[in-house]
Amino acid sequence: MRRRAILSAGLVLGAAALGAIALTETGAGLRAGAAPAMIAPLLADLRARLPAIPFARPPEPERGPPPTRTAVEDGRTVVRLTGPERARIGLVTATLPATAHRQELTAYGSVLDLARVTELTNSYAGALAALQTARARAEVSASAARRARSLGVAAMAAAQIEAAEGAALTDQAAVTAAESQLRTLAATAQQEWGPVIGRAIVARSPLVTRLIERAEFLMQVTLPPGEGLSAPPRDAFAEVPPQSARVALSLVSPATRTDPRVQGQSFFYRVSGDSGLLPGMSTMAFLPAEREARGVLVPEDAVVHGEGGTWVYRGVGEGGYVRHLVPPDAPMSADAFVVGDLADGSEIVLRGGQALLSEEMKARIRVVGDDDD
Repeated sequence: MRRRAILSAGLVLGAAALGAIALTETGAGLRAGAAPAMIAPLLADLRARLPAIPFARPPEPERGPPPTRTAVEDGRTVVRLTGPERARIGLVTATLPATAHRQELTAYGSVLDLARVTELTNSYAGALAALQTARARAEVSASAARRARSLGVAAMAAAQIEAAEGAALTDQAAVTAAESQLRTLAATAQQEWGPVIGRAIVARSPLVTRLIERAEFLMQVTLPPGEGLSAPPRDAFAEVPPQSARVALSLVSPATRTDPRVQGQSFFYRVSGDSGLLPGMSTMAFLPAEREARGVLVPEDAVVHGEGGTWVYRGVGEGGYVRHLVPPDAPMSADAFVVGDLADGSEIVLRGGQALLSEEMKARIRVVGDDDD
């Protein structure tokens, strides 16, 4: 850099000297005589050696702080956005009424292992086949005994008649034992699984066939202690971990036993085999209750979480939005929160609430930074 600066200074001085010579009388003589031949190449060489002089850029104006979109009004933080800003973050709102909604009870679901159902179904089928075989043998032996008695001792020996009658009695006893075994299995199926599934096992109905073939699974849904329903709802829902997507449940019957971990009222429901649930899984279930709650129904996707609470943004006019607390014990209905302290016809932010929360937090960080300065 230093050598380059010295070279540039020398070139500039040389150019100045040539200019001075050119302006003197001696220079005039040189111009008259040898200027075309001597000065022109020297000037061209000087132009090639001189570095390009950059033009100075005008100073950029100082940038001030970014425009704030938040303000404290009436003790609350309001986030105001223009129309293009709302469109850029994909803000979606809706005016929702405050009406009565049927509450949802949160219950505990577990997908049952149906090996016992398969075992009972196969055992009953085997016992039924054994009964049919015993009855067929009893009919043959009874017919032989009747024929022997009709022929009498004149045609058959008394011992043969007695043997035929004894075989008939033995085969009839086998029929009685097979019938008893069948009744025992039917009673066991109903005791373990209730009358609906028990009869399905005995009849090998499509319900049991779908369960054995894993086209459907059987889920036991248990209410928490203190909650109860006079009649089990026909339709319910369960969450599939880990995404917590909801799948539909169909009522089978009241359960014959409770979940020992919960010890509440319990029901059997069917769930599709391709729902993502598997035997042995435990998950949350939701049953419609018999009571209602009044308020604005806020979808679960509309709420945001921050500062240790659950919030929803509502509109306050002129593109402004404020946070509204969703109580921790807010009732649920149809996978949504029933917020009782929201006014009827409130404008609720359904999508874009997280962006509003980020804007509010950024404004708070800027204020703290200014205080530190």
